Amino acid sequence: MSAMPSGPAAALARGLAVFPIPPGQRRALPGWQIRASADRSQPWPTGSNVGVGCRASGIVVLDLDRKNGVDGIATLERLCIEHDGQRPETFTVATANGGLHLYFTAPPGHVVINTIGGIGPGIDVRAPGRTSGGYVVGPGSVVDGRAYVIDTDLPIAPLPGWLLRLLCPARNRLRLGAKTGDVRVTVDRACPPR
Repeated sequence: MSAMPSGPAAALARGLAVFPIPPGQRRALPGWQIRASADRSQPWPTGSNVGVGCRASGIVVLDLDRKNGVDGIATLERLCIEHDGQRPETFTVATANGGLHLYFTAPPGHVVINTIGGIGPGIDVRAPGRTSGGYVVGPGSVVDGRAYVIDTDLPIAPLPGWLLRLLCPARNRLRLGAKTGDVRVTVDRACPPR
């Protein structure tokens, strides 16, 4: 064990709950949800990568991938133009493969779940979820000789309303009235309140 390196220290300084990932890896060991902690005095194994637990941190992270001919950054830019006109300014980490992790505070009263490509190609969502939530590889980690580094050093911003609507769309469902045959529209929330 060694003193807290700069990667987890940078995450901890933002109030994020971190846990060690084996050196050079992206995949967390079983039980990471229990180990995710914002305790600055936690022991840190030498050379370990940084995992950031979304549920323990109260965050939603957009994971913008750039691989296999898919560009999540370009997809987000298109979504921004359609919904808001600008990319949200928030704490951002550049990933080892040229992508980005955009960090947002989780919206109170909503359950945001992990998705892969749910709001567009190349955009994965890591979130608190309904039970244990997801995680992202944090700043200071190194995978295949490439580092995860802080790209935009800003405070973690709240999840914008237009993104929340994309992540938690209301789904209309038609039902026939039990006795009258009237058509009723009910709204299901994909992200029910907590």
